[in-house]
Amino acid sequence: MDMKTLSLVVALAPLAGAILAGLFGRRIGRTGAHVVCILGVLLAFIASCVLFASVQAGNLLEETVYTWMQVGALKIEVGFLIDPLSVLMMLVVTFVSLMVHVYTIGYMADDPGYQRFFSYISLFTFSMLMLVMSNNFMQLFFGWEAVGLVSYLLIGFWYERPTAIYANLKAFLVNRVGDFGFLLGIGLVAAYAGTLNYHEFFRQLQDPQTPWLTAMLPGTDWSLVTVICICLFIGAMGKSAQVPLHVWLPDSMEGPTPISALIHAATMVTAGIFMVARMSAVFELSDTALSFILIIGATTALFMGFLGIVQTDIKRVVAYSTLSQLGYMTVALGASAYSVALFHLMTHAFFKALLFLGAGSVIIGLHHDQDMRNMGGLWRYMPVTWITSLIGSLALIGFPFFSGFYSKDSIIEAVGASTLYGAGYAHFCVLAGVFVTAFYSFRMYFLVFHGKERFGQAHGGVVHTDEPEAHVHGIAPGQKPHESPWVVTVPLVLLAIPSVLIGFYTFEPLLAGDWLNSIGEVIRVSDQHAALSAEGDALHGAVEMGLHGFTALPFLLAVSGVVLAAVLYLAAPTVPGQIAGIFRPITALLENKYFFDRFNEIVFAGGARLLGAGLWRAGDRGLIDGVGVNGSAKLVGWVARGTRLLQTGHLYQYAFGMIVGLCVLLLLLFHVR
Repeated sequence: MDMKTLSLVVALAPLAGAILAGLFGRRIGRTGAHVVCILGVLLAFIASCVLFASVQAGNLLEETVYTWMQVGALKIEVGFLIDPLSVLMMLVVTFVSLMVHVYTIGYMADDPGYQRFFSYISLFTFSMLMLVMSNNFMQLFFGWEAVGLVSYLLIGFWYERPTAIYANLKAFLVNRVGDFGFLLGIGLVAAYAGTLNYHEFFRQLQDPQTPWLTAMLPGTDWSLVTVICICLFIGAMGKSAQVPLHVWLPDSMEGPTPISALIHAATMVTAGIFMVARMSAVFELSDTALSFILIIGATTALFMGFLGIVQTDIKRVVAYSTLSQLGYMTVALGASAYSVALFHLMTHAFFKALLFLGAGSVIIGLHHDQDMRNMGGLWRYMPVTWITSLIGSLALIGFPFFSGFYSKDSIIEAVGASTLYGAGYAHFCVLAGVFVTAFYSFRMYFLVFHGKERFGQAHGGVVHTDEPEAHVHGIAPGQKPHESPWVVTVPLVLLAIPSVLIGFYTFEPLLAGDWLNSIGEVIRVSDQHAALSAEGDALHGAVEMGLHGFTALPFLLAVSGVVLAAVLYLAAPTVPGQIAGIFRPITALLENKYFFDRFNEIVFAGGARLLGAGLWRAGDRGLIDGVGVNGSAKLVGWVARGTRLLQTGHLYQYAFGMIVGLCVLLLLLFHVR
């Protein structure tokens, strides 16, 4: 097959599975639904591997498949761009999605919405693939909105639960804010560049004679390029959950665990990182935009990590770790280390999917109780989940030679080499974040798998579950947890392997060898942004970097975090409660998530309600009803009452009126002459 045909297979195979499972799920049954969906994603993964080999051989594809419409010189097209960046994303998306599909067979086995769930996750995969394979802004926006729509359906999959409906509505509304900025950025590109095609847009960026590159936004003294970059990044802030548009992501835990893994590891939240990397050529033209990205990412990396320390829900700990790691990726983007950001995106996809699916395996073993205060000592009963979760945790904290080590330490080095405004603050945040990440990760690990066995009793009488309330069971006193079935543990093992090895084997090609630019100029970095070149000068191979990692500051910070977690939650488990009591104001601040939700509820939601009430009173009641409807009715009534006075029914009054009128006309006539 040629590259175009393979690209169509990658895009359409998951869509075919979604359609068959969604429209014909009752006819083909539960087995038929998961077979067609898994087969579709498997075909997409195999085709992605073939395309990867083709790109490795130096072949690229940039082709329009279909022109939907043309307005003047502006074309709305469907097309594919297959280069090192897109094929890297395709491999990550299809492999992680394949593991999640297989895992779902075991996790959702008793759910009545089995076929519907498989349809949704296959549609989610299709949407993300269309996004990363696009060769134009309009198709990018289609995939962008499609992943948002399907995430709404999946977060609220258990629609019987009010919390699930609240969570998916929250995700939808917050992403509308980001998407509005993203659409403004695309609109500015269309208005000033006159094209939505990547190739034509990038060609204008390389031409110093392009007039709009040095223009100001009309009516302001703002650089047009900076405005475009910030608008595009606002879209990334929504999709990739950066402060302050991060509030939807922890609540997305209301969806089933497989979709939590898919959202957090390989699809929706990585869309913003991918988009900024794809648009590196325009972001490099604005130091202001890069500094803005750097500061937002650093704030997210550190302060969202703090929130993971106080969580008791196993899935929410992993969710806040996703927020923090997305902050690391964003920091790398702001430091112009785009390849490093993508490297961390790839490694993070594997170990974050592993951690989420491991959390789901624990939830299965405890009959859908996900409160870590009701766990402990599970390593005896769930050995596969225990060891794979340890691997995922070590990768997350950046332990040397694990995949997360290579990407996270590369980010820290790149930020340290940056000279942009805010780089010092960002460097402090990513270093401090290493300690925080290690602490909350192993706090979770020790609470779940080690220490005293606490299962079989709800903490405070409340059982937190990952199922609709009608299916709440919880583990009964006297029962023992159990290891999950093979359809759950096999994906854990398959994800654990790249969580250990993928960083080691892709470090030199992606960073030292600069694979993204060796085959086609995918990432563009200006000469004044030295982060990548400084990073490249320091690279001496994966083995040397791993050995050096044992003596570096990040390793010492990570070990300190692990040791502190062991002391507080294994050796002295009563101390954390005492510390929380002493620092109650700080604990309350963290437990209330910095009051972001309250602020949004009062300022934005409350402000919107006040605005709506004002428009209703002044516009609807005052203007439309008062003036337009009731006012016109009153005017007609007034005219009718005045006219009625003249309608007496007496002939002599009508004759008199005619004579008076005739006299008035004659006087006017003579006056005019």
